[in-house]
Amino acid sequence: MRWPSVGLLTAGLLLLIGLTVWQGFTAVFAALAAAGWTLLLVALFHLLPLVIDGAAIRVLFVEGTPGGSWRDTLLARWAGESANSLMPLGQVAGPVVMARDLSRRLMPMPEAAAAVTVSTTLQALAQIAFGLIGVALLIARESLGGSHPAGHARSELVPAALAASGVLAAILVSFYWVQRRGLFGSAVRTFARFSGRHGERWLSGAEAIDRAVESTYRRTGRAAASFALSLAGWLAGTGEVYLALRFIGSPVGWLDALMLESLGQAIRGAAFAVPGALGVQEGGFLLLAPVAGIAPHAALALSFAKRAREILLGLPGLAYLHRSERSRRRMRGEVAEDSPSRP
Repeated sequence: MRWPSVGLLTAGLLLLIGLTVWQGFTAVFAALAAAGWTLLLVALFHLLPLVIDGAAIRVLFVEGTPGGSWRDTLLARWAGESANSLMPLGQVAGPVVMARDLSRRLMPMPEAAAAVTVSTTLQALAQIAFGLIGVALLIARESLGGSHPAGHARSELVPAALAASGVLAAILVSFYWVQRRGLFGSAVRTFARFSGRHGERWLSGAEAIDRAVESTYRRTGRAAASFALSLAGWLAGTGEVYLALRFIGSPVGWLDALMLESLGQAIRGAAFAVPGALGVQEGGFLLLAPVAGIAPHAALALSFAKRAREILLGLPGLAYLHRSERSRRRMRGEVAEDSPSRP
């Protein structure tokens, strides 16, 4: 782990502890205890958006692509999400894990990396659209808030939510711009310039990925379908918030759950550099609590319920990833042993 990641992880952990102490351990964990085993149902519900997100990757492949079945993309998406949630590398680990997992299934690396890169971009675009839905709901609530204290909270949150969406949009535009100008080839050339290595083989592979990315974007119908599926996945995640709050004893309506999920994800996305958005997610839900009409301790309990889901699904995902990597290394060793030795 790099020192910046260590610093951000430490800061996030301290923020999380501070927020929990501020709201009171007893109230927060009493709400979680009230939910009990039903948190497992929240984790199981998350399989729905997970399947939809896997489909958003699968739809980008041309029919007949090796290793591009629905099962393959679902497993890759599961492993990538587990890495994003539990590995201390922010949002960088997930796409790398997904591309490696797909290539392990005999898919050529250029096609795997291109599909993951494009689907990640389109998912981020869908996240911005999802966040703007939350902003629209927030503005609609503000118009009805009057002089109620929650109305003032809405007035303060609208600029913050727009700022978070703006940060995501700026990151997305930059990422898309470098993709269309040869992201992978430029990265290898820069590395070779500073390291003094030539890396012709690496450069050839990177340029092949850049061509595959360009080809994937040209399949506009598939790209549009991937975006639509990604947006459907974000919308399906609303059910997780709806169920979690009901189980911890602070039920809300569907629109409130949608607003909490959309704006909470926008805040989390803007803090992409913080591993797991630790502390940031909790702070975001605390800010949104008055608008949704839930107590602050319930907002923190909601965040912990989502983290419990990440652990319940993420630990098996990391175990699957570890097993896959071991199989990959074993196969490489067998191939090396079977290769004829040079005279």
